[in-house]
Amino acid sequence: MLLWEYLFRTLLVYFAVLAVIRLMGKREIGQLSPFDFVVTIIIAELAVIPLEATDTPLWQSMIPLAFLGALQIAVSYATLLSHPLRCLICGVPQIIIKNGQILRDEMRKARYNLDDLLAQMREKGIVDPAEVEFAVLEVSGKLSIIPKSQYRPVIPADLGISTPYEGLPTILIKDGTIMRKNLRDIDLDLAWLEEAMRERRLTPGQVLLATLGTDGRLYVSRK
Repeated sequence: MLLWEYLFRTLLVYFAVLAVIRLMGKREIGQLSPFDFVVTIIIAELAVIPLEATDTPLWQSMIPLAFLGALQIAVSYATLLSHPLRCLICGVPQIIIKNGQILRDEMRKARYNLDDLLAQMREKGIVDPAEVEFAVLEVSGKLSIIPKSQYRPVIPADLGISTPYEGLPTILIKDGTIMRKNLRDIDLDLAWLEEAMRERRLTPGQVLLATLGTDGRLYVSRK
């Protein structure tokens, strides 16, 4: 096989695998359902076939990847529409601690040992199970902990203090590029932004990041 043909196969496989991974949605590896995890493993195996079996037509090698992508879409939509199917494929969360008491039977069902429980509690800054109202083992394997009310941090609402709305700052310039849509969303125009940059003796191309907070403050970081 010629070098350019091998490079073409590699490039095509790369984009095919990328497309299937994108179909799986915006989830981290630790948040994959069992079905998604199996699909990921199979993708890794199938991606090797077009690169190793060079005597096989490329389109035949890509059929399993295309079928896997279609299966992923079908199962994803099916789990959106059917709660029983979602529970079957993705699993269900399990309560591991309730009112400070460790539920040994639930841990046994989940094949979840005490060392893992204590380690994940320490990651949340909790060392005493008695401080926990609920600890839920999520389908991703992560432990969600709800402390008892007397052990939760004090927040302004607990003290009856009202706080102003903060919201998210709007990005106006990112890496020298003006975010025109963001400007329109907050009813500002390019002339306003250019004037604000001139006051700081800058051009948009010299700006790494510029944001406008909900309080009207403009933050600018130079490259």
